[in-house]
Amino acid sequence: MTNMGGNDDNSPAANGIMAARLTQHVRRLAADIGERNVFHPQALQAAEDYIRQCWRQQGYHITAQDYVAMKVRSANLEITRRGKQYPDEIILLGAHYDSVRGSPGANDNGSGVAALLELSRLFSAITPACSVRFVAFTNEEPPFFRAGRPGSMLYAREARRRGDAIRLMISLETIGSYSSKPGSQTYPPLFRYFFPDRGDYIAFVSNFRSRKLMHHLAEAFRASTDFPLQHVATSALVPGVAWSDHLSFWRKRYRAMMITDTAFYRYPYYHTAQDTPDRLNYDEFARMLNGLYRALRLVVDTLP
Repeated sequence: MTNMGGNDDNSPAANGIMAARLTQHVRRLAADIGERNVFHPQALQAAEDYIRQCWRQQGYHITAQDYVAMKVRSANLEITRRGKQYPDEIILLGAHYDSVRGSPGANDNGSGVAALLELSRLFSAITPACSVRFVAFTNEEPPFFRAGRPGSMLYAREARRRGDAIRLMISLETIGSYSSKPGSQTYPPLFRYFFPDRGDYIAFVSNFRSRKLMHHLAEAFRASTDFPLQHVATSALVPGVAWSDHLSFWRKRYRAMMITDTAFYRYPYYHTAQDTPDRLNYDEFARMLNGLYRALRLVVDTLP
């Protein structure tokens, strides 16, 4: 893989992903803009504008999938770092930028958007073997989730219609909360017998069909960092397992997974007005994300 930034200290990858940059993104989305959804369309537009601004500064060409939801203009935003050897093979990273009604959405999903923006910044400096696509989805939260028309479902449907060769979709969902306190982690029934009671790890979650590629990323992550990782391939019927944009890709027969801090199983402010920027652990968030970036660099060159 070629690092287009070389050894220049000003290159995007020179200092990796820093807690201060993640804090800046989350504060912009959750504090300055705040609750952002179709019930607050100006805030939703402001979040879209902020993502556009960041990606323009990173040098990307932005493609928008515009549509109307509940009489509100909405848009999925897409950029691509084109691969050199396998440009038609795609790894897609996505995060939704809307927040649930009544919440400023710092962790859900300001953290996912912050990760998306920082990963795209680092990938702007390299030429991967396969293409890496970044998509900011809108309208993931109710009333669109499951019964409605989440932005990711419209996107996945169009991608399948075009014949996009998305090898793996990775949903970045609620990833900024970490605690080493005993008892800080809870689980669905039976899972507690197999996983730790401290919420100090990041979780990789997939369905059974996507488990091979999820395991491949997990191996690369463990080779890239000592940040704690737990992973599971399980049924979409387990509460929380299918509760994000990767579900849309499962429904369109793409392999997909979620990266998460486990949301409401760990984070007591999930979907509340208290989901504010001060609740996140930015140092651990940055440490995890730097490991994920290194793992993704391995994976884009070694897809099975």
